[in-house]
Amino acid sequence: MLSQPRLRRVVAAVVLALTAGVLGVTASAPSTADAANPITPGNFTGYGFDQCEAPSQNAMTAWLKSSPYRAVGIYISGSLRYCQAQTNLTPTWVRTQLATGWRLLPIHLGAQASCSTRDRYQKNKINPSSTNDYAAARAQGRQEADIATAAAKALGLAPRSTIYYDLESFPMDDAACKASALRFLSDWTSRLTANGYVSGVYSSAASGIKVLDNARVTPGNTIVLPYQIWIADWNGKADTSSTYFRADGWPGRRLHQYKGGHNETYGGVTINIDSNYLDLRGAPYTAPGPATPEIASPTADPKCTTASISKAAYRYTDPRTRKGLHVALQCLLKQRGLYTAMVTGNWNPRTTAGVKAWQRRVGHRQQRWFTQQDWISLLVAGNTGSYLTLQARGADVVRVQRALNASGSAALKVTGVYDATTARAVGVYQVKRGLKLTRAVGSPTWAHLKAGRN
Repeated sequence: MLSQPRLRRVVAAVVLALTAGVLGVTASAPSTADAANPITPGNFTGYGFDQCEAPSQNAMTAWLKSSPYRAVGIYISGSLRYCQAQTNLTPTWVRTQLATGWRLLPIHLGAQASCSTRDRYQKNKINPSSTNDYAAARAQGRQEADIATAAAKALGLAPRSTIYYDLESFPMDDAACKASALRFLSDWTSRLTANGYVSGVYSSAASGIKVLDNARVTPGNTIVLPYQIWIADWNGKADTSSTYFRADGWPGRRLHQYKGGHNETYGGVTINIDSNYLDLRGAPYTAPGPATPEIASPTADPKCTTASISKAAYRYTDPRTRKGLHVALQCLLKQRGLYTAMVTGNWNPRTTAGVKAWQRRVGHRQQRWFTQQDWISLLVAGNTGSYLTLQARGADVVRVQRALNASGSAALKVTGVYDATTARAVGVYQVKRGLKLTRAVGSPTWAHLKAGRN
């Protein structure tokens, strides 16, 4: 008779094999080598390519020696993924590429937007019903995340690796289509990160990426955003910018597909590829160790909302003082990649570590409490430095309104709209700091706010 631990291992191997068969990948029980695979893509800046079929080993070896590319997109799962057979894509192939220095970009292509018009996407579409806040679309997002997770594990992709949902372009004139796609992606992200992987989304800059970016700057937004975005904008520019979304979104967490299908030849091997440029820096999930539910999302958290972060005043706080500010503090540190636990509002050792890390980053004295100066600098972090005056709108206005509340110059309602009340508060701050009175936020005012001067 098998012992209980051995019986569990046998059952797990059978389940893995069955799952892999359904997903169209070659199954193998996780080996020591699989478990040792590095997180992918991790921190990386440079060129990548994606192609319908995972290239042969000979092709990968030739391109590693001769091409400028060091990252490769692979379609690991999804009912609509291109090249369903994927004859080269096995745990051994994955392990070999990672061991030789390739960064893998796992792609899942499942349900598509309800208003998509392409014939091949009619087989699996996101449910556009708004019932119970698009409950059907959300359920589909979770289901797709579970399928992608199973495929990733079967291939030996390490936990905390990023998996990219491929949401192809769709018309932007259908409100229900956009709303259901957004909720779908939100639950994809929540479930995928709860499963131990990191969420990325690939989409057209003019549709899927634009919808996510608009949600990012919408006050009161409850959508859980992906940690990385992969922008499809064939503008021929090998960078991570696009005119379709705001410059301050996802800094250091972007990929850009800048050129569509074309042939390139290196080492005597020709592959039809899409070209990409990656700028992935400071990703918080590169450290070794088991994934836990505590790391649910790198930058998003159910407790982090406009209401929980926006305050009429931000004052000195420490583990025992002004505990009502602890949720906002943890959320803001999390957005900077300095607090990776779930937000609880209870000051814990990770809060202290995040506080000191932020103080060190901005040149403030490192201490186990948070001052008004620390608050001001943290509240404007991530700004684009854009010139703000009457009728300006967006995330930078939110940052200024919060920072002014921290400076003691105002008790503004955080709306994201640069109105007359905000302009007056800016004027008060400028006078206090000895700046030229303009009641607009330009470079000198930004500099003082970023330094935390009150």
